Amino acid sequence: MKNSIVRLNPSTLPNAGEMGYSQISIVEPGRMAYISGQVAWRPDGQAVPKGLAEQMSIVSLNAKAALDAVGATPHDVVIARIYVVNLTPERLEELMPSFLATFEGAQPCVTGVGVATLAAPDLQVEMELVVRLPN
Repeated sequence: MKNSIVRLNPSTLPNAGEMGYSQISIVEPGRMAYISGQVAWRPDGQAVPKGLAEQMSIVSLNAKAALDAVGATPHDVVIARIYVVNLTPERLEELMPSFLATFEGAQPCVTGVGVATLAAPDLQVEMELVVRLPN
């Protein structure tokens, strides 16, 4: 189905498109996938990098691998939720390039949540996805 997700940034809301995401996504009926939070753990067990940007790069790779596994692309993502330990504007700015690159120009809805901790003490960022699967 062509254009299975319509993205909107109405003039009555702040223009999220300038920041790389959409305020609203309208999804056509279809199959959905809910992808668990992806963190900077690697399939080969390599150590988690200490830097937030480096962790976000791995999270992005893991998210894309999960999308591949369900036959979807970044353009099929309806909403991405990102959880960041000790979220500040500076930390958000640090991770945004890798975060936005995950979506290859698509602008899904985005929710960012600051948290005290994640599943392991070395983790700083986690991203979960809701995806409308292509036909």
